[in-house]
Amino acid sequence: MDKKILVYSTPTCPYCIRTKQFLKENNIVFEDMDVSTNQAAGEEMVRKSGQMGVPVLDIGGEIIVGFDRERIKTALGL
Repeated sequence: MDKKILVYSTPTCPYCIRTKQFLKENNIVFEDMDVSTNQAAGEEMVRKSGQMGVPVLDIGGEIIVGFDRERIKTALGL
């Protein structure tokens, strides 16, 4: 798996926590972008997704909003 994976999240969002847990369980390496403390990451997330809500995943350029387990699995080829 050579896709770059970004997870735009906040520490208090339950779906963010579930998303990151799911990725860890599947041994997926990802970069966690905390949009509550990183304004640039927040702006980047909105630019990519058109959404203010988290989580937003960028899996090799495919944008997935929310913890959509099936779409995430498909995008990762799991």
